[in-house]
Amino acid sequence: MPGTVPIREPITNQILAGLPTKVYQRLRPDLEEIPLSFGKILYEPGDIIRHVHFPNQGIVSLLTLVENRSALEVGIVGNDGMVGIQVFLGATTSFNRALVQGAGTAMRMKVESLRKHAKQGGSLSNLLLRYTHSLLSQISQSAACNRFHKVDARLARWLMMTHDRLNSDKFRLTQKFIADMLGVRREGVTNAARALQKKNLIRYVRGLITVIDRPGLAAAACECYEIVKKAAI
Repeated sequence: MPGTVPIREPITNQILAGLPTKVYQRLRPDLEEIPLSFGKILYEPGDIIRHVHFPNQGIVSLLTLVENRSALEVGIVGNDGMVGIQVFLGATTSFNRALVQGAGTAMRMKVESLRKHAKQGGSLSNLLLRYTHSLLSQISQSAACNRFHKVDARLARWLMMTHDRLNSDKFRLTQKFIADMLGVRREGVTNAARALQKKNLIRYVRGLITVIDRPGLAAAACECYEIVKKAAI
């Protein structure tokens, strides 16, 4: 099928990897591995969701749009989860924009297939329920974080979450996206990144962020990072 790549084993997505072998083998014929290219939009608000995605590598940002102009990131999905979890809960359309912010690959499955397998209950449904709790915890904590914590601590928290999911010390982030992600002006992004650079925690040059000191970056992040991490599946 065009746009797909051969499935490589073992699968690194934590939901799929957490399934018993027999359960995964039942799902496998309905899975196809596809590339996640940087900047690709998987769906927009109001779109009918036809596929769910289990990232192996890369990250997908969930963005809430305001008046179709401003965007605010409310969640990140990496190899810890599934993009399109709302269809597991019975929804058919997207409320958010799902934007690939870190390139990689994902296992894609048609919504009808996911629902068929989920109806059988067992380990797949249990893992999806646990991931739903994890994502809701992330979204609610992000809302509180954006309201109460300083920009540089919020940026450190987001960089740690991104670093966890990409498993790379380098990732591409535009200033505009970081501003949308944090809900601040670009000047605020510049100041926050500069503060982290002065502490030799990161290097930020022309949209490329390099994590230099992960333990130091973790210490600079607000408490929300550890709270969200503990809620992960």
